[in-house]
Amino acid sequence: MAKAFFVLDDGRIFEGRSWAATGKTFGEAVFQTGMTGYQETLTDPSYHKQVVVMTAPHIGNTGVNTFDNESRKYWVAGFVVRNPSTLTSNWRSEADLEDALIEQGIVGIQGVDTRAITRHLRNRGAMRVGIFSGTDLSREEMVIEVRKQPMMAGAYLCADVSTKETYVVPAVGEKRFTVAAIDLGIKGATPRHMAERGIEVHVMPYDVSLDQIKAISPDGVFLSNGPGDPATMLATIELVREILSEEIPVFGICFGHQILGRALGFETYKLQFGHRGINQPVIDKRTGKVEITAHNHGFALKAPVDGGFTTVFGPGQVTHVCLNDSVVEGLELLERGAFSVQYHPEAAAGPHDAAYLFDRFVEVMQRYPRNARVS
Repeated sequence: MAKAFFVLDDGRIFEGRSWAATGKTFGEAVFQTGMTGYQETLTDPSYHKQVVVMTAPHIGNTGVNTFDNESRKYWVAGFVVRNPSTLTSNWRSEADLEDALIEQGIVGIQGVDTRAITRHLRNRGAMRVGIFSGTDLSREEMVIEVRKQPMMAGAYLCADVSTKETYVVPAVGEKRFTVAAIDLGIKGATPRHMAERGIEVHVMPYDVSLDQIKAISPDGVFLSNGPGDPATMLATIELVREILSEEIPVFGICFGHQILGRALGFETYKLQFGHRGINQPVIDKRTGKVEITAHNHGFALKAPVDGGFTTVFGPGQVTHVCLNDSVVEGLELLERGAFSVQYHPEAAAGPHDAAYLFDRFVEVMQRYPRNARVS
């Protein structure tokens, strides 16, 4: 088995063995702490342009299947594991993980100490990285190639992952609401959760206009997760301000949470190494309840955690905070139907503690019936 190299832009190199597709790939090095859900990670568009290090040492034992895919393809730039399973054993499995990675052209590496890499990234921060296999480059040449790659700060990526055309996920059972979901990198489980609550979901491209949204007469607008730097999303931020001015209820998650926050006048910043995994503790400041939540984000929102805040759209407050590092995890407008969380209520994979947020979206649309006010 050929040698492979995991090369960070600070000059640190981990030597392992070639796995999955052979070649070279580049991206932002990030670590994912979930012990399950590797297929959902691979197909989550939020991981676009990222090389994912799986902290759990044993990956691939349940294989892959079609149903658990969260989008149309594998989005990770590269995949790093310590011990890939030599046996696929699960009644739902349809294919071997490595075979699927090869089919998708995902360059990987095995046999490296992924927990040592995780500790290094926690100490030094997320950084550019390359995986090299089947190459004659020297170590110095590999580091130089990595340092030529673009940084994640300033990256505008949602155009790569968003749907090109609007599609509709019909309500399950009786239709109660219509929601325009702006696809910034949406996962398949999200519209399914809304559909199960009687919501007809119109998944729309990232560059949708206000007129196109209003044409479906929505009861609410959903802002999805997605990749890249929220500070680059100027047109979408302005669109959200227009939506708020129309008093259409808004629910944002992850990237959508950051965009809503920027629409309200707050700044975002790059976290040292981000939150990625399915075990992140978040406290609801209003109730004191702690939720274990699924995260995937490298940026966060600057907003006052205590005392509330005032915006041109009325007063608001931070509702949720991460217990690990006090990052803002949720906010709401107090006199208008708009709220957001930094994490993933659909989980996929992950705990179900936050699934109630879809029910809260229903309650907000009932409390602020936009279609009752607008002819």
